[in-house]
Amino acid sequence: MNKKYELLADDTIKTVSGKTLYRIKALIAIGLSVSAGDLGGYIESEKNLSQDCNAWVYGNAQVYGNAQVYGNARVYGNARVSGNAQVYGNARVSGDAQVSGDAWVYGNARVSGDAQVSGDAWVYGNAQVYGNARVYGNAWVSGNARVYGNAWVSGNARVYGNARVSGDAQVSGDAWVSGDAAIVWFSHVGSENGTLTVFKGESGLIVTRGCFCGSVDEFLEASNKKHDEKTKREYQLLIEVAKSRIGVPE
Repeated sequence: MNKKYELLADDTIKTVSGKTLYRIKALIAIGLSVSAGDLGGYIESEKNLSQDCNAWVYGNAQVYGNAQVYGNARVYGNARVSGNAQVYGNARVSGDAQVSGDAWVYGNARVSGDAQVSGDAWVYGNAQVYGNARVYGNAWVSGNARVYGNAWVSGNARVYGNARVSGDAQVSGDAWVSGDAAIVWFSHVGSENGTLTVFKGESGLIVTRGCFCGSVDEFLEASNKKHDEKTKREYQLLIEVAKSRIGVPE
């Protein structure tokens, strides 16, 4: 097999997290953006970047551990791909984004900005994760979904279709957000000044707050058992506002 790149064993070598990373140099033209002789980013070994197709690591981007970049995937900027993560298809990871653990980013997915995808999370299809967003655990973001801002998607949550999760919203547990899902969040609420997120799930409105994820009724019942009158009343009012904003019929 003719190689498309080589590892440079020169003064460009760097050490990251105890790993020795080598700058790559293109031996042939790769796609439309890389010419023979162009320098790329850094990888630990050839197992991190396929010698086939048009996959490439650009700039100061780093890929190491058991991570793999292949297909037509691109890793740009200061992005890091580590652990057992896989980036493939036409996927793009850019900016200061991090993909780690056993995460997969594939299809036409985009992970950018300061976003992080970790654990066993999957981002695929035409999905985009950007800003300071976090996707981790066993969460999936797919379809044309967007997760951005300071939003977190975790646990076994699924965000898909044309759903948008943004701001300080948190989707966790076994929650599913789909279609053109409506979502509302309130920051600095409750006794711990946390974030209350309310969104349309497959079976009705779902509420997440800290470790809690469940229906509106379940949340209010839990609040009645735990909180003082002032906090309980605040949550009741916020739930009513969320229903109004999302458009839940009386």
